[in-house]
Amino acid sequence: MADPAGAADGAGAGAGAGAAAAASARRAVEAVWRIEGARITAGLARAFGDFGLAEDAAQDALAQALVQWPVEGEPRNPGAWLTAVAKRRAVDALRRGSGLDERYASLAAGADAGVGTGVGGGADARAGDLVGDEVLGLVFIACHPVLGRDAQVALTLRVVGGLTSEEIARLYLLPVATVQQRIVRAKKTLAAANVPFESPEPAEWTGRLGGVLAALYLIFTEGYSATSGERWLRPELADEAVRLGRVLAGLLPREPEVHALLALMELQAARFPARTAADGSPVLLADQDRRRWDRARLGRGRAALARSDEAARRRGRGRGPYALQAAIAECHAVAPDVAGTDWERIVLLYEALGALAPNPVVELNKAVAVSMAVGPASALRMVDELVATGALAGSHLVPSVRGELLAQLGRVPEARSELVAAAGLTRNERARAVLLAKAAALPGG
Repeated sequence: MADPAGAADGAGAGAGAGAAAAASARRAVEAVWRIEGARITAGLARAFGDFGLAEDAAQDALAQALVQWPVEGEPRNPGAWLTAVAKRRAVDALRRGSGLDERYASLAAGADAGVGTGVGGGADARAGDLVGDEVLGLVFIACHPVLGRDAQVALTLRVVGGLTSEEIARLYLLPVATVQQRIVRAKKTLAAANVPFESPEPAEWTGRLGGVLAALYLIFTEGYSATSGERWLRPELADEAVRLGRVLAGLLPREPEVHALLALMELQAARFPARTAADGSPVLLADQDRRRWDRARLGRGRAALARSDEAARRRGRGRGPYALQAAIAECHAVAPDVAGTDWERIVLLYEALGALAPNPVVELNKAVAVSMAVGPASALRMVDELVATGALAGSHLVPSVRGELLAQLGRVPEARSELVAAAGLTRNERARAVLLAKAAALPGG
């Protein structure tokens, strides 16, 4: 999925229509893209069988919108406009290349005639046929077994989630160049393997499920806590991940971890109404008005976790990684406040999660739970052991947690230093403001 901000850089505001009109057009394009972007990109990729071409064409369409809309006004059907322009740009790119085969010639004729509000209609709608959702169909295509798991997920985050290479790198805690190479290599591998842009047969779904779940999880994670930018949340990303999770649960009702991931996302998304103030500033868990949590989503999340547990029981299994995370989220969901939360149980759940899916972020979260259940001194020892391994180096997460623990222990100068360091590492402006405010609120600040 393309990026309106990137298109703005490429197009410039040089349409001569004035800064106000350009800014208005950019907001309109971004709003349309949040709603339509994944579907448009999925349709382009499916129609032309090329992830790179789909991305480039979508980016070109966004750039043209930023130039044309300030002058001519927003079209009556913005999504259809972007789709038609992107389709024409893709055909133009093919014409400049090695030529058009019969299928692309047909698409070109339709594009030239202005036919088709969506690339994903009629004979082109193959990827979503068996899956029943064209965006989820594209996720299954991107998670083809010819790719390794990391490549599957990175490609999906870029093309379907619309995340930039920088955002993906921060989610993975990797250099940007590594992520960029991974995505380029994934596209080339799919092309070299002549992978069809069609939804896999149902018998193949479970073989691709790990990558699909991991991709949806990370798309939701970016929506729940944005790694960069001016917004604390990106609810449109989280909502799309939840929507795809519901579709997936309908397709694979006997898979415990499908229901578990849906449970986790529903339970976490239920907090959204209370996680920001009216001005968009963050409201941390201890300060949230839990009456504002979405009770319907909490109910759906708990029901999905119960379905996951039943499906696992029928297979003679225990809880998997997503189910354990959902169980942690449920502990928060049922607690009256932070003090009344069952932190001992959360520590045990994190221990089980760390055994099943070792991860430094899990260990850091466990340390936070230990600080609540046992005390900050024990938690700080855990964090310092994590620091000694070099894990999470360059991430703001470790100094932010360490700063909190040092503050609780009365080691104010060290706490302030850690919080300021964390603020310097995060790329999210809202998170930076929270960390600096905490540092300033310390005694002597």
